[in-house]
Amino acid sequence: MARSIMVVEDDPAIRMVLNAHLRDEGHLVIECPTAEHALVQLVDGRPDVILVDLRLPGINGLDLVRSVRARSEVPIIIVTAQTDSHDVVAGMEAGADDYVTKPFVAKELMARIRRQLRRGEPRSAAAPILQCGPLELRPATGQALLASQPLTLSRIEFDVLAELMSAGGRVLSRDELLRDVWGYDSMGDGRIVDSLIYRLRGKIETDAANPQLLLTVRGFGYRMDARE
Repeated sequence: MARSIMVVEDDPAIRMVLNAHLRDEGHLVIECPTAEHALVQLVDGRPDVILVDLRLPGINGLDLVRSVRARSEVPIIIVTAQTDSHDVVAGMEAGADDYVTKPFVAKELMARIRRQLRRGEPRSAAAPILQCGPLELRPATGQALLASQPLTLSRIEFDVLAELMSAGGRVLSRDELLRDVWGYDSMGDGRIVDSLIYRLRGKIETDAANPQLLLTVRGFGYRMDARE
């Protein structure tokens, strides 16, 4: 089944290249030269993945990511210049799920998109329920509960929590999370893990500055408090 990919990019040459590669993969492409155009398109429907250049005229890419994330959990991949490393952190904190840098390699970008699309596929009905204090994840249905109340998580947020909760209190390094959740074969940017942990603490902790569930083990990585 064809999947729809929204490309928000003001450079027509880059849009043309992305369009060609995505169509070769069998996807439907929604081209948007501005964030304003993208927001109008999103009123009529939701794509399966959104690819956003952060350096857009008018409403910038970061504000677009925030706006989309406030209303939808659709996977978002940001595109940033290689020299603008701070944009990676800002984009992840705004709600993005992954990133690629310019000049990007088409094969790598297509792999990133496929990874995000797989997150939307049905999960195994046999997947066990995960519990950590007041936090409960139901991988079979994609549901998350906090103190028995529904908790809204993006797909990447759900998968990071599931990975940590499945570890039974063991510390997972940034590299392990980048490999097992994001699918990076080589060294990725550990700051995207830190940014996502920051987002998660804002959702699951009573006091994000003094976390009791999602803990940092300095010099090693992160773990969930294994106590029930």
